[in-house]
Amino acid sequence: MLAGHRTWEFENQPVVSSTGTVGGPFEAKGRIPNDFDTLHDDLWVGQESYEKAEKVMFEEACMKSIEKAGLTKEDIQLILAGNLVNQITPTSFAARSFPVPYFGLFGACSTSMEGMALAAYIVNTGGFKYVLTGSSSHNSSIEKQFRYPTEYGAQKPPTAQWTATAAGTALVTDTGVGPRVTSATLGRVIDMGLSDPYNMGGAMAPAAVDTIEAHFRDRQIDPSYYDLIVTGDLGKIGQTIAYDLLTDHGMNITKDQFRDCGLIIYREDQPVLSGASGSGCSAAVTYGHLFNRMKEGEFNRILVVATGALLSPLSYQQKESIPCIAHAVSFENN
Repeated sequence: MLAGHRTWEFENQPVVSSTGTVGGPFEAKGRIPNDFDTLHDDLWVGQESYEKAEKVMFEEACMKSIEKAGLTKEDIQLILAGNLVNQITPTSFAARSFPVPYFGLFGACSTSMEGMALAAYIVNTGGFKYVLTGSSSHNSSIEKQFRYPTEYGAQKPPTAQWTATAAGTALVTDTGVGPRVTSATLGRVIDMGLSDPYNMGGAMAPAAVDTIEAHFRDRQIDPSYYDLIVTGDLGKIGQTIAYDLLTDHGMNITKDQFRDCGLIIYREDQPVLSGASGSGCSAAVTYGHLFNRMKEGEFNRILVVATGALLSPLSYQQKESIPCIAHAVSFENN
């Protein structure tokens, strides 16, 4: 199953049999509102804190995946998930509602594909039949944790990104109808010395390039194999850096083929500066928008490369640089 040094090729090709996506009011005004299962018009989601709102959104995304598959909570055998809040509490607290084993994950915004890679590995080897994986984020909870409370109204530079209020989950099974998970390339921690939390895209771009190059090297295939290579979430700055680096390194990837979840979710006229971020962004865009395009036959093979900045408020205060990582998963139609 191991191809090269860092890639798993799944001979049994696990299936993503169902997905669930939830968004907030800002996402409802974005570019892809029809690709969400549920959209809330209240940023609080009827809760008394933003963290509790994120918990509810993740629970809703999980239930959508389960209901679409015609299953019950009790049928799920494992949950693999995480978010950006300290100690990933929204995800762990949501897991209280599901009487099944749970692994909490933290890969920052790479968590969506970290979870998918592990879920596919477990199903591929027969460890479990039904594994639920996903991630979430909430603009107001993450802005106040990593930057400033939104009420403060701090001015941001053009390199800054907007944390998406979104949740996305996927049910991975051994049989069924849906995109098949064919491979996963695991990321390494890459740190180029950047320390600006308002330039996450620039910090994460080298990690995305490292994983993309490893994927094609390990699988010994050409980038033209995929209809789409999607990063998440580099934004305008990071995507441009990543594309330039890949081109300089001789990777034959076209601009039309190379997309970013952080540039897909919102419209150009929304005030998101360099684009979207947040661990819920790549999860919701992949399991909603991209999978819907696959169902319609627009894309048959896609590679999703979720990127994560592994900093914390404490590491920033201690003037540490930002270590980053990217995990890649390939999805193909039957």
